[in-house]
Amino acid sequence: MSVRKDIKAILFENDISITQIARELSKITGKHYSQSNISQKLMRKTLKYEEAKLIGSILGYELKFVRTKSYMQD
Repeated sequence: MSVRKDIKAILFENDISITQIARELSKITGKHYSQSNISQKLMRKTLKYEEAKLIGSILGYELKFVRTKSYMQD
């Protein structure tokens, strides 16, 4: 699944709109976010990791890396 699909699915499950997320992001960061801005970032795959973490936090989720296999060792 892509970040776009993941975020849209979580929004749907929680009955929250991108507009509501944009308002919360604007409050938290002091930067202007709009529904259009976030939608375009999701569509263009230009959403920053920090923005994704904030969206997750607003929705009650935590983003983290989970090791699925060992890293190549010499």
